[in-house]
This record gives sequence, structure tokens and C-alpha cells, in this order.
Amino acid sequence: MFPYAHVPKTFRTSPRRGAAVVLTAALLGVTAAGAAWSATPAAPAAARASATVRTCTVSDLYLSMGRKEGAAGSLYWAIQFTNTATTACALRGYPGVSALDTSHHQIGPAATHSGSSYGTVTLAPAHSASAIARTTNGPVGGPCLRTGSYLRIYPPGSRSAALVPAPWKTCSGIFQVGPVNVDGTF
Repeated sequence: MFPYAHVPKTFRTSPRRGAAVVLTAALLGVTAAGAAWSATPAAPAAARASATVRTCTVSDLYLSMGRKEGAAGSLYWAIQFTNTATTACALRGYPGVSALDTSHHQIGPAATHSGSSYGTVTLAPAHSASAIARTTNGPVGGPCLRTGSYLRIYPPGSRSAALVPAPWKTCSGIFQVGPVNVDGTF
């Protein structure tokens, strides 16, 4: 038990002083925990290196489209990344996404990043994560481009792409993609 972690029930003080006492006790507990943590011997470098998970490649993944959803003038469509490898792999950041016609020619500019923060997503075999693509739900602030037949998707950190059948129409000059995550957030 950390010092000052328990304040007796009979201790009476003003609300401000009580908050300060609780905060001080919490900080002392965190400090003691940090000291105990830093006293632990470090793992050998070889053990740490084997614990790192490799980055997913296109050949590790099955890419597909999830549900389309509309909200507040926007259209959101989940791009799903499923690990088909026999070992875990990791994705971190934003995929590269562009719309293509039936001849595989790009329609309009590639998706821009939403600006959301992200972390590393580790996918065990047969597990999935997603990134959300967004455009407007029709010509809200400008015209729509012609409807594409595919999305060309580069997983984060990859120079190889997969083509996913997806009737995508960019409208109002808005085509964004969020980072890969397991929360289904943009």
C-alpha cells in the first residue's frame, strides 16, 4: 500500500482542502508506482525486438467495404482490413484511397486525411479494423464527379494497393479518409 493512499473516515476538512489532499495522495501513489516501475530491470533487447509486430502488407489483408451510412449531409463508408495471415500484423495511420472507373483510371483527387489522431492497431489472424471514407451526400456545396467502380486502397505504410469493388461518387469536392482503428470512428 502506498503512503497516504488511505485517509481516515474521521478526517474532516473543507471541500477545497479535501480535493488537495486527495490529489496529493494520488500524486504520491503515482510517484511511488513510477519509482517501483523504474526499479524493474529492463528486458533484454532481443526479447523486446521479438515482441514487435510486423506491419501488415496487402498480401496479409482482405480488403472489403462495410456499411454505408449517411448523417448531417455526409456519406460515410467503412473500409475493412481483415488479417488473412497466420500471424499478427499491425496497421498505423491512414490508408491511401482513390476512386477508379471501370478502366482503372482515377476519378478526381485521392482522399485527404481527416486529421484525427491514431495509434497502432494490431490485428490477430482473422481479426479486422476499419478506416472510414467520407464525402457529401449529394451536391451540397458543389457538383458530384462521375461514379467510380472501384476504390484503390493502399494500407498504411504500404506501396502496394488493392482494388475493391465499390460504387463511389465524390461530391462537393470532399473526399476524406480517417485512420485505421477498431472503434469505427472517422
